[in-house]
Amino acid sequence: MLSSITRPKVKQFMRDYQFDLLVIGGGITGAGIALDAVTRGLSVALIDMQDFAAGTSSRSTKLVHGGLRYLKQFELKIVSETGKERDIVYHNALHVTEPERMLLPFHKGGTFGKLTTAAGLFVYDKLAGVRKEERREMLTAEETLEMEPLLKREGLLGGGHYVEYRTDDARLTIETMKKAVQKGALCLNYAKMEQFNYYNGKVVGALVKDMLNGEMFSIDATVVVNASGPWVDEVRKKDEMSNDKTLRLTKGVHIVIDRIKFPLRQAVYFDAPDGRMIFAIPRGKKAYIGTTDTFYDGDPARPVATSEDIDYLLEALRYMFPSTIVKREDVESTWAGVRPLIYEEGKDASEISRKDEIWEADTGLLTIAGGKLTGYRKMAEHVVDRIVDRFPSQSFNPCVTEQLRLSGGEFDNEEHFQSFLDSKTNEAGLFSLSKEEGRKLSSTYGTNVDILFNYAHALSVEKSDLPLSWRAEIMYGIHYEAVVTPADYLIRRKGALYFEIDHVKQYKEAVINYMANLLSYSEEEKKRYATELDLQIQIAEGKE
Repeated sequence: MLSSITRPKVKQFMRDYQFDLLVIGGGITGAGIALDAVTRGLSVALIDMQDFAAGTSSRSTKLVHGGLRYLKQFELKIVSETGKERDIVYHNALHVTEPERMLLPFHKGGTFGKLTTAAGLFVYDKLAGVRKEERREMLTAEETLEMEPLLKREGLLGGGHYVEYRTDDARLTIETMKKAVQKGALCLNYAKMEQFNYYNGKVVGALVKDMLNGEMFSIDATVVVNASGPWVDEVRKKDEMSNDKTLRLTKGVHIVIDRIKFPLRQAVYFDAPDGRMIFAIPRGKKAYIGTTDTFYDGDPARPVATSEDIDYLLEALRYMFPSTIVKREDVESTWAGVRPLIYEEGKDASEISRKDEIWEADTGLLTIAGGKLTGYRKMAEHVVDRIVDRFPSQSFNPCVTEQLRLSGGEFDNEEHFQSFLDSKTNEAGLFSLSKEEGRKLSSTYGTNVDILFNYAHALSVEKSDLPLSWRAEIMYGIHYEAVVTPADYLIRRKGALYFEIDHVKQYKEAVINYMANLLSYSEEEKKRYATELDLQIQIAEGKE
């Protein structure tokens, strides 16, 4: 289990055991590497200085998409590989990904015309191996407006309709991590790599600091992989013999608006006034719009949506949906993420390739950078292929992750998942939950939901200011998802800060008090976690 209760035991194992592989970084890339490696038969330890998915992996556009925009840059390999990976990610995690029909309107003088849209989507279908029922459909202007009446009518020539997949990026990361742990990996959040250990000039592990209590301990490993995302260069600077590759960080911002204010029916991929492509995506009662693409030189742990970022997205929204009156005060929440891209001389933020790259220092330190959320599994496969080459005298299993269901995703197909949801919705009342709560929990936690139902049943007798489903989630989060702080739960396990910010503000004190009792926070910890959560709320509201 990925439990915060067993931290001392996990640290002891990490301290005492010689691992084949140490992964630095607990985002989607690191989690994917840990899962691939452990299923091939390597012994694996993984650490992250923050919570799992606290960096880029909880701050993306939350799409498992094939990269249609890369056709414009003729990056056909990226389109082909990520398009195929999209389908694999979907089927291995049906509970955290779902098909999202995307509308690509084209206007006179826009980035895409009728012929380029039709040709682009045709090539996309072929390269990405899109299933027959999900292939593109070309629409007239009238059909396009019927699908999304808010669209700009002036100059509208028609639209393309195709399928992408929406996901919860942080939950995709945590389900990957949980599967790795289930298979035997040891994973620890709030554990920072302070310095590398060397033997004969080669990296053979690291000295690690427990960020919760300051304790130092050492992890020995034959191979060390740096998968720390925006912190890749910072980690490499601690190596004696790093090379001259460098990252260029870019920032992407998203804003969230209630659909009462912006009644978006249909996900749209559209031209901003400056020619950039922007997504507007409905999600429950909200819609989110993004993303920006600007160079970023600040703290990767604290990227903020500035007034300029928010104004840019609002201007793009008004440009494509001119009948919508959306003001700055209608933006309920925001998030900003940092992309770790490989530096390319003379290119602006939007032009830098999203391709991933692996490089190796003379000390043996492997580093992976770049890439997209969609391609995480294939990136991991490439990295682990390199790792197993370091063990020439040992034989390992082949890569199995293409067919490996993630934690909570043990479904045969979409029909099985839908019947599961219907069954669990009806079952919820037996555990003192409403049908709505039962369906939401089942669609979030998949085949793990029975554990939450049992927690809910046991907790239903206690008096609390928190909804029963929240209490069940917190209990599950602590015991199965390494939840340590209220922010871990509210932001990265539940996603509530971005899409239910009013509920976060309503229940934050109750969440802090409830977790303080369960995890025996000291008064100092309780204050620190409350301050951290307040800061995250301010950042989300664009008030930082």
